[in-house]
Amino acid sequence: MTHMGMSELDIIAAGICLTIWCVFSLIADREFSALPPNLSQIMNIHRARWLENCLRRDLKMIDTSIMTGLQQGTGFFASTTLLAIGGCFALLGATDQVLGVLSGLSFDVPAEREAFELKVAGLIVIFAYSFFKFGWAYRLFNYCLILVGAIPMVEDISRQPEEAHLSVQRAVTINIIAGKHFNAGFRGIFISLSYIGWFIGPIVLLCTTLLVLTVLIRRQYFSSAREAVLKGIDI
Repeated sequence: MTHMGMSELDIIAAGICLTIWCVFSLIADREFSALPPNLSQIMNIHRARWLENCLRRDLKMIDTSIMTGLQQGTGFFASTTLLAIGGCFALLGATDQVLGVLSGLSFDVPAEREAFELKVAGLIVIFAYSFFKFGWAYRLFNYCLILVGAIPMVEDISRQPEEAHLSVQRAVTINIIAGKHFNAGFRGIFISLSYIGWFIGPIVLLCTTLLVLTVLIRRQYFSSAREAVLKGIDI
């Protein structure tokens, strides 16, 4: 039995993968006492340390350089997702040619036009989600740059210590939020990689999802990078 060119196995596999990614995103973005802090959460501590150091130096060129680098990286990925969206629309315009290639493969690949177009539409949605996340992160990094500029000079801190620390907290909060949106957009790119397996079949979709998920879990919780940034931090 099929629904709009999709088999029941396709729908079940897509539902399972969507649930997996939603649960992983929830765990990755929030702190749970039952789980150790992941790499992104530990880096939030270092973000706070970096911006707190702004109070001890008048020249903010180092800080603005870091912020500019964050913006440029975010802008690059935002542009990449736009190119990917354009490529997906090009795929829709060449559906017959792509289906001809798929049907000529040595292994069995579902090649129904309606199902293919729906899958490409889903891929467009994923890239669009990533673009909006990257776009908002870019904007927030821009706001953070303004807030860094608003941090008072060292000689002015003694006159307004509370306002000085509040200005740092504002910058830290916006920077962490920007980082979360960047991570969500980057996660969307990884999701798109696993999603490509669906063009071959639902079983491949489940396999690629588990593979990509394993890579992300390892990097967030068991990587050497996490061990490096965790040194010297009491959590």
